[in-house]
Formats: sequence, structure tokens, C-alpha cells
Amino acid sequence: MKRDETQEANQESLPVLFTRLADDLTQLFDTKIALLKVEVKEDVAAYISGTTMILAGAVVAVVGFALLNVAVAFLIASLFQNSGLSQPVSYALGFIITAVIYLALGAALIVINKNKLAAQGFGPERTIAQLKKDKEMLEEEL
Repeated sequence: MKRDETQEANQESLPVLFTRLADDLTQLFDTKIALLKVEVKEDVAAYISGTTMILAGAVVAVVGFALLNVAVAFLIASLFQNSGLSQPVSYALGFIITAVIYLALGAALIVINKNKLAAQGFGPERTIAQLKKDKEMLEEEL
């Protein structure tokens, strides 16, 4: 009688095992989807933050360029007063030199933040790694 009960338990447990396997796989995929959502949100937040910093750098560069350009242009123009150049040429040299300085500063801010964003990467790396582990585990099981 004990043998019959064991066989019945084994026969009944196979459908139960398949049901449990299906439930576990569903839960696994739900967990992976949740992880993917979290990673995408983190990546989007990082890109928004980086983009905001790039825009802030550009605004600072433009405002600084506009304000200091005039002051430096007049300063440089005053240095050329004794050089025999006309006043418009002196002003032009002041604006050109100032423009080059601020364009270099603005470009440096943009490149630095662009490189930070490029290093961040955009992809669900943890999810992909976990899915690879799960695939290997399932292959070993089967």
C-alpha cells in the first residue's frame, strides 16, 4: 500500500511540478521586466542630468561670452591705442580674442559632459547579465 501511495504521489506531483515551473518562470520574467524598467529609468535620469549640465554649460558660456567679450574687447582696444591701429580695428581684435577664449571654454564644458554621458552607456546591462545566467541555468537543468 505504501508503494501505491508513492506512485500516486509521483503521478500527481508531475502536473503540480509543471504548474509550479510555469509559475516560477512567470515570476522570473516579471522580475526581469521590473529590473529592466528600473535600469532604463536610471539611464534616462542620468542622460537627462547630463544633458541639463551640457545645456547649463552652454548657457554659462554664452552669457560669459556676451558680458566679458565687451569688457575684454575694450581692454584690448585700449592696449592697441598706441599701436597706430584705428579704433574699429582695435575693437575688432578685442572681440576676436575674447570670442576664441569663450568658445574654447564652452566647447570644453560640452566635451567633458558628453564624454561622461558616453561612459555611462545606455543599456540594461544587469538585466542582460541576469538573463544570460538564467539561460545557462535552464540549459543545465534541461
